[in-house]
Amino acid sequence: MLDKVSAAIDTFNRRQGEWTALLIIPLLVVVVYEVFMRYVFNAPTVWGFEATTFLYGIHFMFGLAYTDVVDGHVKVDIFSARASRRGQAILSILSNLLIFLPVFTCMTIWAWKFALLSTAQLELNSTSWAPPIYPIKILMALCFTFLLLQGISTLIKSINALSSADKPASAAEV
Repeated sequence: MLDKVSAAIDTFNRRQGEWTALLIIPLLVVVVYEVFMRYVFNAPTVWGFEATTFLYGIHFMFGLAYTDVVDGHVKVDIFSARASRRGQAILSILSNLLIFLPVFTCMTIWAWKFALLSTAQLELNSTSWAPPIYPIKILMALCFTFLLLQGISTLIKSINALSSADKPASAAEV
């Protein structure tokens, strides 16, 4: 049962990562437009820099869970690289339970609190363009939720790896 949950989380985060990678296209369009307006017509936009910041931030946040599902985050593996499969599974479980899950549970809760408060106030950014900032904060909270779910999936896979590492090898595997 938990294997299906883990697989569903992995599939969802892979797909959302592949789709949201396309945010690079509007980011590129805005940057090119801003550069063109600034250097060809000497008429920079009020919104260009801020729009690129928002688009890049959203692109980055959606990439967190995707990067985790494809095991792309930078990590120091001086302890786990030389460990047995069982040792790697134990280290993964402990680091997930003691560091990742508590930190990202708090980050997710706080991000949703900030997003809901911002939405209730219909918060605007404090710049001359003054776009609404609450949709960005909602997306940020959503992305932390995706990353937290991916951490749960990783924990499930580590527990499964530990249980399979504890089983003796069958004659066919030797």
